[in-house]
Amino acid sequence: MLSDTNPDAEKVQLDLIRRMSVGQRLARAMDWSRMVVHLSRQGLAKANPGLDGQQLDLLWVEVQYGRELADKLRDYLEKRKQSADQSPCA
Repeated sequence: MLSDTNPDAEKVQLDLIRRMSVGQRLARAMDWSRMVVHLSRQGLAKANPGLDGQQLDLLWVEVQYGRELADKLRDYLEKRKQSADQSPCA
C-alpha cells in the first residue's frame, strides 16, 4: 500500500473500520468529506484574503468542478441578484 502510516497501525485502523456497522462507516465517510471540504475552503480563503464569501464560494466551485460550471453559477447568481433588485418590496 502507498501510505505514510506504519503498517501495524494501518492494520489496526482497517480492523476498526471493518468492525463498524454500515451506518457507522457511512457517517465516518461523511465526516471526512465535510472535513476535506472545510479544509480546502480554509486554504482558499487563506491564499485569497481579499475575496468575499461569494467570491470564495465561486473559486471553490471552480477548483472542484471547473471554470465552466463556476462561470454558469456566477451568471445565475448575477441574474438572480438583478431580478431581486428589480422586484418591488412587499
